[in-house]
Amino acid sequence: MGDESAHKKLEDKNNTLTPTTVDEDILKKQKEIDDWLPITSSRNAKWWYAAFHNVTAMVGAGVLSLPSAMSHLGWGPGVVILILSWLITLYTLWQMVEMHEMVPGKRFDRYHELGQHAFGEKLGLYIVVPQQLICEVGVDIVYMVTGGKSLEKIHSLVAPQKHIKTTYFIMIFASVHFILSHLPNFNSISGVSLAAAVMSLTYSTIAWTASVHKGVQSHVEYGYKASTATGTVFNFLTALGDVAFAYAGHNVVLEIQATIPSTPEKPSKGPMWIGVVIAYIVVALCYFPVALIGYYMFGNNVEENILISLEKPTWLIVAANMFVVIHVIGSYQLYAMPVFDMIETVLVKNMHFRPSRTLRFVVRIFYVAATMFVAITFPFFGGLLGFFGGFAFAPTTYFLPCIMWLAIYKPKKFSLSWCTNWICIILGLLLMTLSPIGGLRNIIINAKDYHFYS
Repeated sequence: MGDESAHKKLEDKNNTLTPTTVDEDILKKQKEIDDWLPITSSRNAKWWYAAFHNVTAMVGAGVLSLPSAMSHLGWGPGVVILILSWLITLYTLWQMVEMHEMVPGKRFDRYHELGQHAFGEKLGLYIVVPQQLICEVGVDIVYMVTGGKSLEKIHSLVAPQKHIKTTYFIMIFASVHFILSHLPNFNSISGVSLAAAVMSLTYSTIAWTASVHKGVQSHVEYGYKASTATGTVFNFLTALGDVAFAYAGHNVVLEIQATIPSTPEKPSKGPMWIGVVIAYIVVALCYFPVALIGYYMFGNNVEENILISLEKPTWLIVAANMFVVIHVIGSYQLYAMPVFDMIETVLVKNMHFRPSRTLRFVVRIFYVAATMFVAITFPFFGGLLGFFGGFAFAPTTYFLPCIMWLAIYKPKKFSLSWCTNWICIILGLLLMTLSPIGGLRNIIINAKDYHFYS
């Protein structure tokens, strides 16, 4: 009898032990996966990493189209929209930095994790992931086209007698990414990102200083270019999309913050916010002079890419285009990293693949090849971006952080925080509904004369 009760006690003891060991195993496995995934594998970044990652993410080659956007918006609305966008996006970026660690002991390392906290497990995923993917994959495709076209521009200036198809230049640009995409995480691309950030400041400076050197053109006009009222309205809406696209760094901000170490005494939001403020000062130094000086010098005759308006001196334009290429190489990697993270998470956590180099190699080669294929097929993807930009960039950048803030913090009705957030939401919704209209018209116009792979 005594033996039996001793045996039963032992059995009970074993049974009580099992769940803890199972939990420990699960946690250990979870930690192994987190240590392998690109976003959470390395947490020793400094504030200056945050600064140049944010500059690289924010200042796109879109800065070169800002004078053209100004010519469609006009002086008054153009200046107001530029400044408003800068202020609203800085405010929503601050919200995201604050929300990264608002639950004690937990970090929202990815945009969709914050979405799940605000809207619930399922709904959060459905709201955030599609928009984030459209933004990140969309930007990567646009940068494939931009990189290819900048290389083509360099070639046409250096060797004008030989014509090579845009397709091949896009392939040359993609070849760099077939190698760089194997860098495992954000910290490993910090060198590439720093080079890209420096380049963005350099070619922006070239764009506006060369415009000053060229001086105000004779017969310069600042009226709207389109001959019809409809044309003017559509151009205005497209330009809104261009400005929205110029401030698109929010899609990777939580992922960048996830690389900064954090303790209860020294949370990551301190160094991250220093990085963001410095990045935003650089953004202002890039955007405002290029947009305003470029438009002032060339008026409504300014080309879609300001570097085309500055044909001379050749060496300077070649250099500026080379800087654009280096910058979009860095930006492509920065926007690809969260996508790699999503794909690898699904494969490892949901499909139970083993985390390995082979898996990473296949995933990343496939992604680069897919973005290259789309870029070659639709080299007028910039127009597509005006269209998608409204749908995806406006929410993730202008008002989704505000909705999350209202859902989580529930500020008092008509308090300053409540009013500010609702103003941002209304402006963002207007942007989201209006800018795709202009983009869609551009796609229709471009597609009429377009032949595949020509």
